[in-house]
Amino acid sequence: MPVRQLPEQVVNRIAAGEVVERPASVVKELVENAIDAGASRIDIFTDGGGRRRIGITDDGGGMTQGDLALAVERHATSKLDDEDLLRIRTLGFRGEALPSIGAVAKLGITTRHAGEPHAWSLTVEGGVKSGIMPAALGHGTRVEVSDLFYATPARLKFLKTDRTEAEAIREVVRRLAMARPDIAFTLAGEERAPVTWAAALPGAPGRLTRLGDILGSDFRSSAIEVRAERDGVVVEGFAAAPSLTRANALGQYLFVNGRPVRDKLILGAVRAAYADYLPRDRHPVVALFVTLDAQEVDANVHPAKTEVRFRNAGLVRALIVHALKEGLAREGKRTAANTDGAAISAFRPAFAPPRPGNWDWRRSPSYPAAPLPSFEGSAAPAFAEREQRTFDVGAPSADIRFEEAPAADLLDRPLGAARTQIHDTYIVAQTRDGLIVVDQHAAHERIVYERLKASLAKNGVQRQILLIPEIVELDEATVEKLLDRAEELASFGLAIESFGPGAVAVRETPSLLGKTNAAGLLRDLAEHMAEWDEALPLERRLMHVAATMACHGSVRAGRRLKPEEMNALLREMEDTPNSGQCNHGRPTYVELKLNDIEKLFGRR
Repeated sequence: MPVRQLPEQVVNRIAAGEVVERPASVVKELVENAIDAGASRIDIFTDGGGRRRIGITDDGGGMTQGDLALAVERHATSKLDDEDLLRIRTLGFRGEALPSIGAVAKLGITTRHAGEPHAWSLTVEGGVKSGIMPAALGHGTRVEVSDLFYATPARLKFLKTDRTEAEAIREVVRRLAMARPDIAFTLAGEERAPVTWAAALPGAPGRLTRLGDILGSDFRSSAIEVRAERDGVVVEGFAAAPSLTRANALGQYLFVNGRPVRDKLILGAVRAAYADYLPRDRHPVVALFVTLDAQEVDANVHPAKTEVRFRNAGLVRALIVHALKEGLAREGKRTAANTDGAAISAFRPAFAPPRPGNWDWRRSPSYPAAPLPSFEGSAAPAFAEREQRTFDVGAPSADIRFEEAPAADLLDRPLGAARTQIHDTYIVAQTRDGLIVVDQHAAHERIVYERLKASLAKNGVQRQILLIPEIVELDEATVEKLLDRAEELASFGLAIESFGPGAVAVRETPSLLGKTNAAGLLRDLAEHMAEWDEALPLERRLMHVAATMACHGSVRAGRRLKPEEMNALLREMEDTPNSGQCNHGRPTYVELKLNDIEKLFGRR
C-alpha cells in the first residue's frame, strides 16, 4: 500500500482521540482554559453525563476577535511565551483542546475581551468552522459543547451510563477545585443537585476549608498540616490522622505546580509514611501540593496532561515521606475516639425510659416477657425468686479498685491517673476533665516497637554470616538491578554478589530475620523495584519483623497489672512517639470528655 497524506479532518479526529476520551476530558480541558484565563469564578453545567451538553462559563480575560479565530486551529495557544517546553507554567499549552473538541462535537464559543466593544462568537461542527459573529456577553468566555462524538459514532459505544460519566466529571471538577481554592466553582446538571464551592482565603486555612468542603467534615476535623522543603522543592498540604482511612487509595490527591496529576510516586510514598500506623488493607486520605521550578518537572508526558515526570523523583518522594512522618509524629496521640466521636456514638441507653402513665417494668423491651402473677385476696408478696435473680449481676468485672484518691499531679498528665483494670485487658484512667480507656496490649506493643526501631537506628542492622552461601537464580535483568543496589542493600544487612549470569550469591542476611528464605526475600525485593528509591521494601520487611517481635514481647491481654505497673505504662505512652496507635493501626486508647459523659446521662 503506498504512503499517502491523511486528510485534515481525519488527522483532527485522530488527535481528538488522544485528548477527548470521554465527557470528563472535555470538562477538564475547558476548565483548565478558564483557570489559565485568570477566572475567579467558573460555572459548569452538564446534561446526559456530558454527552448531550457541556457548558462552561468563566469571568476570565476573554479573547479578542483575532484570538478567537486562531483558538480553534490546531497547535495554536496563548499559553507559551516561546518554544521552551521545559518552562510550562500553565495548565494548557498544547493548543489541541478546542480543535479536538470541535472535530468530534458541536462547539460554540462566545467571548469578550476588555479591549473589545462587544463579544464575538464562533461555532465548529465536526471540524467545520463558521465565521465569527458579534454576540452579547458581559465579560469572560462561555463555551458550549453538544452532541459529543456525533462525528465519530463508534466512540459513543465506549461511553458508560450517564450517571457514571457524570461522576467522572464531578471527580475532575473536585480535583481542579482542590488545586485552586481561590476560585469559586459551581457544578450543576440534570444528574445532580447544584453544588457550589465558594472562593476561600489564601494560605493554609483557606486550603483546608476547600478540602473540607470537598472531602467532608471528617477530613477537616482529622487533618494534620504537613510541610517539607529542600533544594527548591516544597511539599505541603494536609493528611488525615490514622483514624480516618479508606478501603482504597482513591482518597490520595497529588498536585504539582497547581496541576492535578495521578502518579504512582505518591502511592508508594504515602504507603511508606503510614506503614507504622495503618493495617495493610486500609489507606489514608491525603492532599499534597508539590511546588518546584518548572524546569524540574516534565508536564509534557501525556496528551491529557494527567502524568508528570520529575527530574529528581527520589527527592520528591523523600520529601513526601518526611513531611508525612513529621506531621504524624507531631500529632501521634490522635485516636479514633478523639477525632470523630466514635466512642460517644457507641454508647446507647440499655433500655428506653418509661413513658408517662402506667408502666409495667416487666413489660419493658429489656425484660423477658412473662405472665403477671395475681395478688388478689392477699398482700403483695416479696419478689419471687425468679424476679429477684434479675438483680443478680454477678461479681464485679474490675480486678483492681483504688480506694485512695489519685495524686493531683497525675490527674494533670495527658493520660491521667490509673484507677482500675477491667477484664484483665483495659486500664481505666482519670483525668481532670474526663476518663481514658487504654488497651494495655496495644499500648505496650507500640512502646516495644518504638524501642526496637530506635535500637536499629542507633546500632545499625546486625548481620549473620551464612556458613554456606545461598545461590538464588533469577532472570539476568533482575540480577543486574539487584547488584546495582548491592551497596544499599548491604546497609540493611543483606550482602549479595554476582554468581555468574542469572544468579546471585547471598553471603549475609539481617540477624533480626533469623533463619530466613534468602531466595524468597530477593524475589520479594525484585517485585518491589518500583519503590526502591530508598530500599524501602527491605526496610519495611525489617519493620514488620520488629512489629511481630513487639507483639510477642508486649504485655498480653488477660494479665493483671498492679497499680504502679498501670501508671508506669501510662507514663511510657506519654513519652513514646506515635503512641495513639499500635503498629497494626488500631487505637491504643480512647478518651471520653466529662462534658460528653454528662450528655450521655442527660446532665447537659
